[in-house]
Amino acid sequence: MAKPGILTDGDIEALAEGGGVTAAPFADDQVQPASLDLRVGPVAYRLRASFLPGPGKSVAERLKDERLVMHQLDLSKGAVLETGCVYLAPLVERISLPPDIEGRANPKSSTGRVDVFTRVIVDGAEAFDETPAGYDGPLYVEIAPRTFSVLVRSGARLCQLRLRRLAEAGPARDRQRENVREITLSVDLSDEFGGLSGFRAKRHAGVVDLDDINGHDPADYWEPLTARDGSLVLDPGEFYILASKEEVVIPADEAAEMAPIAPEIGEFRAHYAGFFDPGFGVEQAGGAGGRAVLEVRGRDVPFILEHGQAAAKLVYEPLASAPRRLYGASGSHYQAQSLKLSKHFKPWGYG
Repeated sequence: MAKPGILTDGDIEALAEGGGVTAAPFADDQVQPASLDLRVGPVAYRLRASFLPGPGKSVAERLKDERLVMHQLDLSKGAVLETGCVYLAPLVERISLPPDIEGRANPKSSTGRVDVFTRVIVDGAEAFDETPAGYDGPLYVEIAPRTFSVLVRSGARLCQLRLRRLAEAGPARDRQRENVREITLSVDLSDEFGGLSGFRAKRHAGVVDLDDINGHDPADYWEPLTARDGSLVLDPGEFYILASKEEVVIPADEAAEMAPIAPEIGEFRAHYAGFFDPGFGVEQAGGAGGRAVLEVRGRDVPFILEHGQAAAKLVYEPLASAPRRLYGASGSHYQAQSLKLSKHFKPWGYG
């Protein structure tokens, strides 16, 4: 019997060859060590509001509702998705999963770090970002820019899918969760990152071109922060980039997802993007000393965040097989990162 756990690059490619993922061939580096980047298709729909299709209903059916869809955008040459608006785009990839494989999606790191909120939706969905075992159908992504308007073209990779092979149904499947381990991550508000403690996004900045790598002046979009006495006041509705105090290591036989540590706290949200592929932070793959970058949004009331305060948890899961390569082995913008903005921006202080 095939081993349960997170599918790795070889498993994903084998699944695609068997028809489990269509729209191959994959683009360069689209298959990550333990996840699959998903590509935006040629159109997007401006929605009046977010929605879930619900049992027995397809997303395509809901998009015929003129009360829901305001207009359609052509992404083949690029279109600006504006702050405060909600969009839905069909993804290039379509999946046909076996009954023992399920999926979970997250925004990619570069997407979360520019405060673009994405959620994957499937036909019949009652929850976002979840692809049920045995699902056969199209994939869609909801895109909601929160701080910066963004220029998006077809083929853009805004989100990624992690596939998990389940144990047998019943008690064996329940016991699979016993293999999960968790660690707590706290926030680093020292000034060890070149005298900085973090960044706060500027309101009313220019458009971020998501295909323009290393092409934006960070000073036009971000305000540098230095915490006083190891504390920082989070203002409601503002978006911050901070770093974890702990170094993060994802060994070659595990993958990890960042999750809220205590949703009931309510004063801030500590992440958007949450997948860590095997090899992140591993010395042999050039990742020694790597931190987790925290995408933080203040909620409801001003909140004092303290150095060393718990901010998120990292949930580790075993892999179904050994990955063919480790994260960062062939180069990565985020391997060995500390406090770092998304790849769309030049390094802080580059001039």
